[in-house]
Amino acid sequence: MKSFTVVIIAFLTFSCVEKVIEKPENLIPKEKMADILYDMTLYQATESVNKSIVDSYDVEMMQLIYNTYKIDSTAFVESDLYYASIPLVYQSIYEEVEAKIEAKRLALEQVRKRRSDSIRQIQKKQTDSLKQFKKPKRTSEILP
Repeated sequence: MKSFTVVIIAFLTFSCVEKVIEKPENLIPKEKMADILYDMTLYQATESVNKSIVDSYDVEMMQLIYNTYKIDSTAFVESDLYYASIPLVYQSIYEEVEAKIEAKRLALEQVRKRRSDSIRQIQKKQTDSLKQFKKPKRTSEILP
């Protein structure tokens, strides 16, 4: 009975592996696709925070990405559709994008912390240097 169950599970597993979409000739590699999606995510986040700054540069985001990665819109759409048809691969691409975003967030957090620490040190030095100038209690202390 156990072997029958294993055979049925194996059959179902392999029958579900049927390719829904054929691999395109101009398929963008997974790593490059993750980089493209990362850049698109950063652009969309920037646009959602301050659209006027993005608009002031007068740049078409997708055209910039196509030029940067030397791809065309067809390659991007076909690659995205192909990877989307393989959920585990698509998930791994998005997990890579998420890891890059988290790494960038941590790096920015470190920069903010260092900057904040530097400001505190400067303020402390200024406070310490001002303490050496005691305010005289009486006018007789000022005059010799």
